[in-house]
Amino acid sequence: MNVYAVIMAGGAGTRFWPASRSSRPKQLLALAADPNESLLAATVRRLDPLITKENVFIATGAHLSDASANVLPGVPKNQILAEPVPRNTAPCIGWATATIARKDPDAIVCVLPSDHFMANEDGFRKTVAAAIESAKKGYLTTIGIVPTRPETGYGYIEVGKKIDGDTFEVARFVEKPNRERAEEFLKGGKHLWNGGMFFFRAKDMIAEIDTYLPDLADGMRKIDDAARKGEEPKALAEVFPKLPSISIDNGVMEKAKKLAVVQGDFGWSDVGSWESAWELAKKDAAGNAAPAGSIVVEAKNNLVVDLTTGVKTGKNKAIALVGVSDLVVVETDDALLVIPRERAQDVRAAVDALKAAGKKELL
Repeated sequence: MNVYAVIMAGGAGTRFWPASRSSRPKQLLALAADPNESLLAATVRRLDPLITKENVFIATGAHLSDASANVLPGVPKNQILAEPVPRNTAPCIGWATATIARKDPDAIVCVLPSDHFMANEDGFRKTVAAAIESAKKGYLTTIGIVPTRPETGYGYIEVGKKIDGDTFEVARFVEKPNRERAEEFLKGGKHLWNGGMFFFRAKDMIAEIDTYLPDLADGMRKIDDAARKGEEPKALAEVFPKLPSISIDNGVMEKAKKLAVVQGDFGWSDVGSWESAWELAKKDAAGNAAPAGSIVVEAKNNLVVDLTTGVKTGKNKAIALVGVSDLVVVETDDALLVIPRERAQDVRAAVDALKAAGKKELL
């Protein structure tokens, strides 16, 4: 009962434009296998029965707190932690950990991203259970994903001595490699992808922040003291924007001494682009993922997402693909994106162009 989850649910809404916007980032969209379940809702659901909704905290931006609450009816609203400004993951995790520690000094805290996908949910829960056991022994623990390709877009964790089962000491964290090094990591079998998941006793993380991030520790104490007096909102508004903007990886995990990693192999995806959404979507025999009733003629390996509401016409548009391949087509009421699947990461170029043109209403 003393195991808690902190779900990090911020985001700027750029990688999945035009579906995602600043007020509706990726985690609030249904981008995986279930078209009726947001990534955030799926993240909370798949923790059952390890962690009940009563022990789930959501760390998000103040402008996203209501939208997050709307997709998580079982999570207490007072456990949605609204950050006044984004300050990276160390302040986010520090504040959430201190909040939980006030409620339960002996808490085990599980920090998870809100926008990932796990194909094998039972396998994921078994890995999380192992990480919790490691945290109970005083290790700052993370989950390392068994790599399936020479990926250059992720950080890696080098595995050290075996502790127990699939749990190992962390030899070191490795920054995103070039292609050659990524291929070496894949062949060597001693490196795992850093999936951004962390498990620890609350008191251990607070102690590590005291050691390695003293400015953050001072700010946390001010917020914590104010919270005990019932004055947290005022202190949060004054203190949080001044906290150092640093990731938990750079600020703590890469420096701490007692580190462990649990090897995970459960069909993980960070759902990082429209290309990932196509990979996870249900497709026809020609590899097309398109709305029911779409007309598809001599077309293959396309992703079509129709998010129009039909407000103007009273019905959705008919969608037809003829003789095209490997495209992403996303339509909303106010925008249309057409981009080659292989360039799905470049959707940010459209967002940058809209910013430059001052079209804030489309962001």
